Amino acid sequence: MIPYSRQSINKKDLDNVKKVLLSDYLTQGPEVKKFEKDIQSYLKVNYALALNSATSALHVACLALDLRKDDWLWTVPNTFVASANCAQYCDAKVDFVDINNETFNICFKKLEKKLKIAKKLKKLPKILVVVHLGGNPCDLFEIKKLSRKYKFKIIEDASHALGSKYRNSKIGNGKFSNVCVFSLHPVKPITSGEGGLAVTNDKKIYEKMKIFGNHGVTRSYKDLKKKIKSHWYYEQQYLGFNYRMSDIHAALARSQLSRLDQFIKTRNEIAELYKKEFKSLPIKFQSINNKSFSSYHLFIIYLNSKILKKNYDYYFNRLRKNKLGVNLHYLPLHKHPYYKKLKKYSNLNNSEEYSKSAISIPILNIFEKSKILKVIKTIKKVFSE
Repeated sequence: MIPYSRQSINKKDLDNVKKVLLSDYLTQGPEVKKFEKDIQSYLKVNYALALNSATSALHVACLALDLRKDDWLWTVPNTFVASANCAQYCDAKVDFVDINNETFNICFKKLEKKLKIAKKLKKLPKILVVVHLGGNPCDLFEIKKLSRKYKFKIIEDASHALGSKYRNSKIGNGKFSNVCVFSLHPVKPITSGEGGLAVTNDKKIYEKMKIFGNHGVTRSYKDLKKKIKSHWYYEQQYLGFNYRMSDIHAALARSQLSRLDQFIKTRNEIAELYKKEFKSLPIKFQSINNKSFSSYHLFIIYLNSKILKKNYDYYFNRLRKNKLGVNLHYLPLHKHPYYKKLKKYSNLNNSEEYSKSAISIPILNIFEKSKILKVIKTIKKVFSE
């Protein structure tokens, strides 16, 4: 089975991890701080916080932005559950904005319309989580203008988008959002095994995220309520969580980061080859804005149901039977039993149609010719039947 995405591990990665394993610090040592500095430099952002998952990063971002009971968080339905669950962890409410059926990202026009209605109802969101699906950047400039007008905060869920660019700058540079979150899961552009990042240009937000991710505990003298100058003294100031990244995970991530741009270059080469080879098939591809550069964490094909003779399940299952590890990213959140219980959601037609038409096909960090040719041959065969 050729997976839709997978990690690429080399000897340098193994050596870096081994070095930490033989050191004095497996966790709470120097490697995490080094990784955070590497990320700051790569993204050109002021602050970076390494955590044990992107889910944890989303949670501490919401806490740092003071999301509370009965506040509203909006996001898109076609995302992983963590993009919305972070609101539930804060006892806040969730609503969804439909997607654009070309970019598969949040629809700006539908967002603007929903905000106008919400203002009249006094139900404006405190936070909007924008998702760069598959590494394809949202139109952040336009969304930022709306955030100023309607006074909401922006979290970028860039779990797929480390290395992507928008308007010639890396996603995560902090120009268009309050916090940006990345995933370091093994299928993502680079991996730490399991891990995540939260980055920001705002020092106060960074310091809050840091303390929430470390049990709510601080040793920093300037933050102490009781000013005791001693190495042994510390305070728990909030109900926090153990979301820290270990030095073992950071060592792998640091090594991987040095190859990220090459990984993304290869993914873009594969994506362009797919577009060329599949242009005559009854499928379409995710539209990438000419101001953007995608990391291509995912390569999504969108089935033209009006032309195809069989239904979605037939093609999905045929690809799986032919040993392609295809997947759906994602089943709309409002269709899951948990969110169905919370409220009735409406005007999400594009997201629902997407889930009946989109298939993520294999795209990898390394151009493995035999695997890529098998993907091309299989796709052509299945969609020509």
